[in-house]
Amino acid sequence: MNFESEGYREFLELFSRHVETYLGNIDLVMHETVSDAVHVDIHVVPANEERPYLALITSGMSDLPMSVPDELDEFKYAELLICLPPDWPISMEAFQDEKNYWPVRWLKILARHPYYAATWFGINHTIPTGEPVCEGLDIAGFMLVPPMVSEVEFFELEVSQDKKVYFYQLLPIYQNEMDLKLEQGADALWEKLEEHLEIEDLINPYRASVCR
Repeated sequence: MNFESEGYREFLELFSRHVETYLGNIDLVMHETVSDAVHVDIHVVPANEERPYLALITSGMSDLPMSVPDELDEFKYAELLICLPPDWPISMEAFQDEKNYWPVRWLKILARHPYYAATWFGINHTIPTGEPVCEGLDIAGFMLVPPMVSEVEFFELEVSQDKKVYFYQLLPIYQNEMDLKLEQGADALWEKLEEHLEIEDLINPYRASVCR
């Protein structure tokens, strides 16, 4: 995409208004200097009184369509977000430590994955990390869920008559939680999550597993 084009500026205006309407003011945009497949920037919405969670949201993933099945053509454009505890460190200095940077890294990795792998993302899809995201954190992957920290209207952004962008939240999960989801379905995992955890727990990647 031409980042100086009128079309891009119009999208960014729609995107920013959408995010700020449902999540809060965008405090910082981490602009990507070197891009591959798609140009992915990360927008930072700090915690606020209404939503005491830090949010990181991609923009740029939806520049290209995902390879969705024909019957799901409406859902071919997506962006990702992850919610974190309100005191999560956000600075260049803090990002020197992978324990602080991994949410940004994985947003960028996953924003490109559908194009590298000719695949698509949808609700309740799980993506294994294949390795620890950082030392001391044992999550095994992510489940894609509708945004849990906003009104339901945030899930969908109508860019034009022919293009809707859907926002999926990354929910970090442990290996035994992923196994439960793969063996018994997403409903079984959601039942466990809702039984044991509040939203404040779900957005904390260091929470305990619900499948102990």
